[in-house]
Amino acid sequence: MRLDDEQESSNVEDRRGGGMGRAGGLGIGGVVIALVISYFTGIDPRTLIGIEQSVSSATQSRSAPSQPLDPANDPQATTKVEVAKILKKTEVTWTALFQQMGNTYKSPTLVLYTGITPTACGKGQAAMGPFYCPGDQKVYLDMAFFDEMTRRFKAGGDFARAYVIAHEIGHHVQDLLGITGKTDAMRAKMNDVQYNKVSVRVELQADCFAGAWAFHANKLHPFLDPNDVDEALTAANAIGDDALQRASRGAVVPDSFTHGTSAQRVKWFKTGFEGGNLKACDTFAAQSL
Repeated sequence: MRLDDEQESSNVEDRRGGGMGRAGGLGIGGVVIALVISYFTGIDPRTLIGIEQSVSSATQSRSAPSQPLDPANDPQATTKVEVAKILKKTEVTWTALFQQMGNTYKSPTLVLYTGITPTACGKGQAAMGPFYCPGDQKVYLDMAFFDEMTRRFKAGGDFARAYVIAHEIGHHVQDLLGITGKTDAMRAKMNDVQYNKVSVRVELQADCFAGAWAFHANKLHPFLDPNDVDEALTAANAIGDDALQRASRGAVVPDSFTHGTSAQRVKWFKTGFEGGNLKACDTFAAQSL
């Protein structure tokens, strides 16, 4: 992935110098392991946030003011620059796509943090993995997640990281288009099994939007190398509900799927990437996922 001549987004909020670096008594190492397990098992981050918030609201400490990290002493400085450049590419691309639709794109903020941080959706923890909060229209990311992708799931690479970010930006796009509001309204009328089926369509559409972004971003300003898309597909394949359940439980429980199978995640990313047609990303109208 070629980003050397790309600009960085100004919509990155770095909270890594804040004082809330531990969660629930876990050290950062324990949090990172929980981070990947929780994210890859497909539990809705907003549900986790709500549960955790209700349990610990009485003891939640106030976050200390963030102190900017010196790039010279920041082991994640290179990744931070990469994240800022990827975010900028999402801003440029989605702004153009929204203009074509006659709409205005409002760029989200991407928050970098370590361990735990306050959000408009409740207390955010690294154990939830990267997530989007519609309440404040921010994406939350503990960059340690990327290390675990490489070590534990063999799904590393710069474009695999871009795919993760683009997927969360896909949720922001859903929010701006009113899709999030509609699916949240459906949640109140459904039991967990019923809503899981809706959640799968939500997540697969975010995968498709990530693929569409990659297509259009590369068309506007080529930046992809030949093996980049394979990195994204490897990541999508690694985080399918079926693959993760089989690895963690030894059995697959389709009724508990919330993000889609490996094959479905790969399919919908490719659907978006092969032509960039946003209408083709309508997973809610699809008879077969």
